[in-house]
Amino acid sequence: MKLQLKLTFFNAISKLVIVTLFVLLLPGVIENINKNYADDRLVKQKDKLLEIVHRDGIKGYISNDDESYGSYLPLKEEYISLAVADPGFHLDTIEDEKRMVERDTIDYRILSHTFYVGKKNYLLEIGKSTDSISETTKPLQNIAFQILIGMVLLTILADQAFSSYILRPLNTIIRTKLVRQKFPSFTSYNRVRTTTSDFQYLDISIHRMVQAIEQAFQKEREFISNASHELMTPISILQSKIENMFEQDDVADETKLRLLEMQKILYRLKSITKTLLLISQIENEQFLKEDKTTTAELLQELYDEISIRLQDKNITLNMQVIDNVELININKFLLFNLLFNLVNNAIKYNRIDGLITVTASWSSGRYQISVEDTGIGIAEEDLPHIFNRFKKMKKALSEDSFGLGLPIVKSIADFHNIDISIVSEQGKGSNFTISLPAGSINASL
Repeated sequence: MKLQLKLTFFNAISKLVIVTLFVLLLPGVIENINKNYADDRLVKQKDKLLEIVHRDGIKGYISNDDESYGSYLPLKEEYISLAVADPGFHLDTIEDEKRMVERDTIDYRILSHTFYVGKKNYLLEIGKSTDSISETTKPLQNIAFQILIGMVLLTILADQAFSSYILRPLNTIIRTKLVRQKFPSFTSYNRVRTTTSDFQYLDISIHRMVQAIEQAFQKEREFISNASHELMTPISILQSKIENMFEQDDVADETKLRLLEMQKILYRLKSITKTLLLISQIENEQFLKEDKTTTAELLQELYDEISIRLQDKNITLNMQVIDNVELININKFLLFNLLFNLVNNAIKYNRIDGLITVTASWSSGRYQISVEDTGIGIAEEDLPHIFNRFKKMKKALSEDSFGLGLPIVKSIADFHNIDISIVSEQGKGSNFTISLPAGSINASL
């Protein structure tokens, strides 16, 4: 999962937790708000009534000591009562109480307050039904919940936009410095514009790392190229001297046998040197891709070249050109070597009376050439290392092999932007498939 999605997901989860807590706490909060509002209203009504009493006197409400005043609003939602209280009685509270009103028991929020007018003590009660107080609770809850959901969605969008903005340099670094880089190819340093110091440090660190990798690969290429060139001269001289010694009459037969063994060793050494030199030239892009040929012509040339090797194990080689196309923008010599090495390996590690099938056709929108054999197969643990020139497989150790055939195949494939896939099972055989890029195919043949 991308970092930006993780951040957005975390923000959404955290806001969901906040919404859940808010929903759980909202009824109590709204109820408390309503109660406080009702209490404030009761206090204001009390203050207003006391102001009228002190200004106009109590006679407007109570004329005699045995009288009391009571007033109910419609539906009994509110009431005001005023009565004479005992001297010394003091009360100033706001509480929930029940009152019997015309045979109905109603819950009220009641303000009780005693006050003196003249020398008499009076008890004032102002009540508001709790049902009328809670009437606004649900609408307020709905409004608060809608506002909260809107704010959460707005903050999620804002978080998404901000994280997208703040992580844009990181996406640029990954896309331009890692994903689109063809390692160890090195290009000039283009600084990614960002004000985040962490991304600035990451950008320059990746650049330095790639630069160090490129320098290491370049030194390796130069060493292989120089060593191959330097080895070819003494090898050729030794080979010529051994051939000249064969022509001398005074050389004993036993010596000639030893010279023949030395010549075989020199031939192996020369083949290894040529192979390393070829890999170096390919990786240094010293070949041109200007050739044209057809799949049928290329595979026919391959068959003519390699058919003689089939006789030792009586192997059958089937060439199936299902879709013949013109191959363009290629190096024919290198592409021939790629297929030659694949088929040569299929012969070398095949069983007696085995079968090799080379198929060229369109598959899944790509032009592919596959080489399938009935050989010994490749162990699963060896599959990740088959193209590694520095690691020789066990099967190569048991054969007369240098272990450089598949590294050559990989180098040529990378040079042509060809994808290689392999399916192999020990004891049943292997299937190498190369998929050519669209730029190398002229399908209008």
